[in-house]
Amino acid sequence: MKSTFAIAAAVAALAVSGTAFAGAAEDLIKAGKCANCHTATTTKKGPSWASVAEKYKGKADAEAKLVTMLKTGGPDDHNKVVASDADLKAIVAIVLSSK
Repeated sequence: MKSTFAIAAAVAALAVSGTAFAGAAEDLIKAGKCANCHTATTTKKGPSWASVAEKYKGKADAEAKLVTMLKTGGPDDHNKVVASDADLKAIVAIVLSSK
């Protein structure tokens, strides 16, 4: 009985933390005004997130490259995103999961 409760509690904690993690990344995306240049599916000033996801699909170093680009501004003069590595990884996860 105790182990069942512990497992249920662990699953619930992971579910809640995942939602909070994604929420923080979405808040950073809004605060950073990413939508001024990017959308999920159409190209504006910058590429759509879906096209970025397609470009990096299957590449093991995709997350690291995109996190570095967000931190430094990258070669295309992208705005630097000031956030923790965990938050940047969460943003990149949202971008890479776009279709």
